[in-house]
Amino acid sequence: MFVKLKLILLLIPVLATACTSVPQANSSSWAGFKQDGKASFYAAKYQSRQTASGERFNQAARTAAHKNLPFGSLVRVKNVENGETVIVRINDRGPFVEGRIIDLSRSAFADIADTRLGVIDVEIEVLN
Repeated sequence: MFVKLKLILLLIPVLATACTSVPQANSSSWAGFKQDGKASFYAAKYQSRQTASGERFNQAARTAAHKNLPFGSLVRVKNVENGETVIVRINDRGPFVEGRIIDLSRSAFADIADTRLGVIDVEIEVLN
Protein backbone atom coordinates (compact mmCIF):
# COMPACT_ATOMS: atom_id res chain seq x y z
CA MET A 1 0.00 0.00 0.00
CA PHE A 2 2.77 2.43 0.96
CA VAL A 3 4.64 1.68 -2.30
CA LYS A 4 1.51 2.37 -4.39
CA LEU A 5 0.90 5.67 -2.61
CA LYS A 6 4.52 6.69 -3.11
CA LEU A 7 4.30 5.84 -6.82
CA ILE A 8 1.11 7.86 -7.23
CA LEU A 9 2.67 10.87 -5.50
CA LEU A 10 5.69 10.65 -7.81
CA LEU A 11 3.50 10.49 -10.94
CA ILE A 12 1.27 13.50 -10.14
CA PRO A 13 3.82 16.16 -11.27
CA VAL A 14 4.64 14.14 -14.41
CA LEU A 15 0.99 13.80 -15.38
CA ALA A 16 0.28 17.47 -14.68
CA THR A 17 3.16 18.50 -16.95
CA ALA A 18 2.06 16.11 -19.69
CA CYS A 19 -1.42 17.69 -19.77
CA THR A 20 -0.05 21.18 -20.38
CA SER A 21 -0.05 21.55 -24.16
CA VAL A 22 -0.68 25.29 -24.66
CA PRO A 23 2.54 27.33 -25.02
CA GLN A 24 3.25 29.97 -22.38
CA ALA A 25 2.50 33.65 -23.07
CA ASN A 26 6.19 34.51 -23.36
CA SER A 27 6.69 31.78 -25.93
CA SER A 28 7.31 32.97 -29.47
CA SER A 29 5.60 29.88 -30.88
CA TRP A 30 2.28 31.76 -31.20
CA ALA A 31 3.77 34.82 -32.96
CA GLY A 32 2.42 35.05 -36.49
CA PHE A 33 -0.52 32.72 -35.78
CA LYS A 34 -3.47 33.78 -37.96
CA GLN A 35 -7.13 32.85 -37.88
CA ASP A 36 -10.24 33.95 -39.78
CA GLY A 37 -13.72 33.89 -38.35
CA LYS A 38 -16.33 35.91 -36.54
CA ALA A 39 -15.92 38.35 -33.67
CA SER A 40 -18.49 39.60 -31.20
CA PHE A 41 -18.28 41.72 -28.06
CA TYR A 42 -19.08 41.19 -24.39
CA ALA A 43 -22.53 42.09 -23.09
CA ALA A 44 -22.72 44.88 -20.49
CA LYS A 45 -23.54 42.35 -17.73
CA TYR A 46 -19.91 41.14 -17.76
CA GLN A 47 -18.52 44.52 -16.65
CA SER A 48 -16.30 44.08 -13.56
CA ARG A 49 -16.69 40.29 -13.50
CA GLN A 50 -13.55 38.24 -13.05
CA THR A 51 -11.99 36.91 -16.27
CA ALA A 52 -10.27 33.55 -16.64
CA SER A 53 -6.92 35.29 -16.15
CA GLY A 54 -8.07 36.63 -12.78
CA GLU A 55 -8.39 40.29 -13.71
CA ARG A 56 -11.67 42.19 -13.69
CA PHE A 57 -13.31 42.72 -17.08
CA ASN A 58 -13.42 46.31 -18.28
CA GLN A 59 -15.47 47.29 -21.35
CA ALA A 60 -13.23 50.34 -21.87
CA ALA A 61 -10.01 48.30 -22.08
CA ARG A 62 -8.75 46.83 -25.35
CA THR A 63 -8.99 43.19 -24.25
CA ALA A 64 -10.41 39.97 -25.67
CA ALA A 65 -11.21 36.33 -25.08
CA HIS A 66 -9.80 33.48 -27.16
CA LYS A 67 -10.12 29.74 -26.60
CA ASN A 68 -6.40 28.90 -26.82
CA LEU A 69 -4.10 31.91 -27.04
CA PRO A 70 -1.98 32.52 -23.94
CA PHE A 71 -3.03 35.28 -21.56
CA GLY A 72 -1.12 38.46 -22.30
CA SER A 73 -0.85 37.77 -26.03
CA LEU A 74 -1.22 40.88 -28.19
CA VAL A 75 -3.48 40.27 -31.17
CA ARG A 76 -4.25 42.45 -34.17
CA VAL A 77 -7.93 42.14 -35.10
CA LYS A 78 -8.90 43.28 -38.59
CA ASN A 79 -12.47 43.90 -39.72
CA VAL A 80 -12.60 42.17 -43.12
CA GLU A 81 -15.37 44.47 -44.37
CA ASN A 82 -13.70 47.85 -43.82
CA GLY A 83 -10.02 47.07 -43.11
CA GLU A 84 -10.06 48.76 -39.68
CA THR A 85 -7.78 47.20 -37.06
CA VAL A 86 -7.41 47.18 -33.30
CA ILE A 87 -4.78 45.57 -31.07
CA VAL A 88 -6.12 43.72 -28.05
CA ARG A 89 -4.61 41.77 -25.15
CA ILE A 90 -5.97 38.30 -24.40
CA ASN A 91 -7.18 38.06 -20.80
CA ASP A 92 -10.10 35.65 -20.95
CA ARG A 93 -11.32 32.36 -22.45
CA GLY A 94 -14.07 32.08 -25.03
CA PRO A 95 -16.07 32.68 -27.08
CA PHE A 96 -18.31 29.71 -26.53
CA VAL A 97 -20.58 30.29 -29.51
CA GLU A 98 -19.95 28.10 -32.55
CA GLY A 99 -18.26 29.92 -35.42
CA ARG A 100 -16.87 32.76 -33.30
CA ILE A 101 -13.12 32.96 -32.78
CA ILE A 102 -12.76 36.00 -30.53
CA ASP A 103 -14.84 38.08 -28.11
CA LEU A 104 -13.79 41.70 -27.88
CA SER A 105 -14.45 44.33 -25.25
CA ARG A 106 -17.10 46.77 -26.40
CA SER A 107 -14.53 49.55 -26.92
CA ALA A 108 -12.27 47.32 -29.03
CA PHE A 109 -15.22 46.26 -31.17
CA ALA A 110 -16.31 49.90 -31.55
CA ASP A 111 -12.83 50.77 -32.85
CA ILE A 112 -13.36 48.56 -35.90
CA ALA A 113 -17.16 48.36 -36.39
CA ASP A 114 -20.52 49.73 -35.40
CA THR A 115 -21.62 47.88 -32.25
CA ARG A 116 -25.15 47.65 -33.70
CA LEU A 117 -23.78 44.95 -36.02
CA GLY A 118 -23.08 42.64 -33.08
CA VAL A 119 -20.97 40.13 -35.03
CA ILE A 120 -18.43 40.79 -37.79
CA ASP A 121 -15.99 38.84 -39.96
CA VAL A 122 -12.41 39.30 -38.81
CA GLU A 123 -8.86 38.16 -39.38
CA ILE A 124 -6.68 37.90 -36.29
CA GLU A 125 -2.89 37.74 -36.04
CA VAL A 126 -0.82 37.20 -32.91
CA LEU A 127 1.87 39.87 -32.61
CA ASN A 128 3.75 38.34 -29.67
